[in-house]
Amino acid sequence: MKILIINLFLSFSTLLLLDGKTNFVLVMTDDQGWGQTGYYNHPVLKTPNLDKMASCGLRLDRFYAGGPVCSPTRATVLTGRTHDRTGVFDHGYALRTQEKTLPQALLKAGYSTGHFGKWHLSGLRGAGVPILKTDPHGPHVFGFERWLSVTNFFDLNPIMSRQGKIEEFKGDSSEIIVEEALKFMEQEAKKEKPFFCVIWYGTPHSPWMALEEDRKEFKELDKNSQDHYAELKAMDRSIGTLRKGLKDMEVDRNTLVWFTSDNGGLPKINPSTTGGLRDYKGSLYEGGIRVPSIIEWPSKIRTDRISKYPSGSVDIFPTIADIAGIQESAMLNPMDGVSLTPLFSSKISKREKPLVFSSRGRMAIIDNDWKMISQPKDSGRKIEMYNLLTDSTESNNEFRPKHPQVIHLRKILVESRKSIEKSVNGKDYPSGSVLPQPTRIFWTELPEYKKYLRKWKDRPEYKSILKKF
Repeated sequence: MKILIINLFLSFSTLLLLDGKTNFVLVMTDDQGWGQTGYYNHPVLKTPNLDKMASCGLRLDRFYAGGPVCSPTRATVLTGRTHDRTGVFDHGYALRTQEKTLPQALLKAGYSTGHFGKWHLSGLRGAGVPILKTDPHGPHVFGFERWLSVTNFFDLNPIMSRQGKIEEFKGDSSEIIVEEALKFMEQEAKKEKPFFCVIWYGTPHSPWMALEEDRKEFKELDKNSQDHYAELKAMDRSIGTLRKGLKDMEVDRNTLVWFTSDNGGLPKINPSTTGGLRDYKGSLYEGGIRVPSIIEWPSKIRTDRISKYPSGSVDIFPTIADIAGIQESAMLNPMDGVSLTPLFSSKISKREKPLVFSSRGRMAIIDNDWKMISQPKDSGRKIEMYNLLTDSTESNNEFRPKHPQVIHLRKILVESRKSIEKSVNGKDYPSGSVLPQPTRIFWTELPEYKKYLRKWKDRPEYKSILKKF
């Protein structure tokens, strides 16, 4: 009988471990291009810690950001929905409070939730500043209990907001937020409470301000490129700190760490940021939306694997929900993503639900090997179609009106546009309408920040925006 009780206890403990007790850490860089990793053989950038992570986990070689710029992807990560549905049409738009978010769902499931770094979902533009406690669209509104955050991109020696209280830091911004995030995770681990931690870097977004010791490695490059790549070097070092920290806490085996970027790489940086893909940040071509991504989860992903399955930021919410046992009612429909858990143990070649992108009046549909782009032009719309299997650089437009794939993708595009329009108009919400949203403005226009303008005037990240004050 005693042995039976012990076995039952162990079975129950195992069930708990598998059902809702996995820790989750989401890590996202700011403007890192698809080609900017060591494991993709970048000519100057070495990323030994990302390379190690890739060698121990699942590398997603066809992973797509939620959109071609920063705020939209952040909205997609938190909701599992194409960003236009959420009201985040472009950078600097506020996420609608009517959306259902991943941290809200995990909080209800018993998780501790923390956000560290860039937020950019409050409707504020301009270089990042500490988020006010009274911000009606801050991290705390969307399910984050603990937060050390800024409104937008941030850099060397940042000023940040801890639960609404302003704090100043010294050092590289990537290393700072990882160290602070680890403090949060360690506290929760000691309490034996599962955690969900979001680390959103400000690196390598401009303006570029790297530590001098990191710049030395890139002295042959122009000044902007030196700082840009030096910031990525420091970011990679912080990945090493994160992985070691989880191991030291003895929670690494049951912690899923998901690394990615918020959009494609930048132009005018040398060497190129996109690994030969077409175009850059802001574009719906591959260089604007395809980004690096790695999932490391030692207890479930036991050998290194490389997948060319088309996936994206839109899949993060449903994947984590699947692992944590979160009910479908915690998500808002239409849910555009799918769970990627089958990829953890097997090779899946075909995606059943196409990836849909809607941005600035443009649309793109990725249906496995095929991609259609619809963009406005003077006399209607310009339609392009590419076979990404044979033409990853999108050099050969295969659009022909009677092409079977063209007919198929145009149908998906039309249906998607109609569905997104309903979402934009609030039809997904119980009220059937959209609540009043904040005006998309620069933070300098808010009275609450006026008292800081003189104090911050000489900070390098604010000089351009505060020179008139």
